[in-house]
Amino acid sequence: MTKEYLLMAAIFIVGAGSIMGFFKTKTEGFGRFTTSTLLILLVLTISGLLYGAGKLQGDIMANVLFAVFGFAGGLFTSKNGN
Repeated sequence: MTKEYLLMAAIFIVGAGSIMGFFKTKTEGFGRFTTSTLLILLVLTISGLLYGAGKLQGDIMANVLFAVFGFAGGLFTSKNGN
């Protein structure tokens, strides 16, 4: 196995583990925070796999990470939930 396959396997294991942990620990129902957290996990896992496979360039991956962190920061720091 090459390093690329090992990297992709590691990213997949971490992503799948975090998504399984998300569903194991979440409360019942899908609200604003639950749906947003699931989408963040999915975007990070899929973009990490694409970056590990060499299908995404570094600057595009940086843009994805900035967008995810900005979205998460805005979501969890809003005061009134609107």
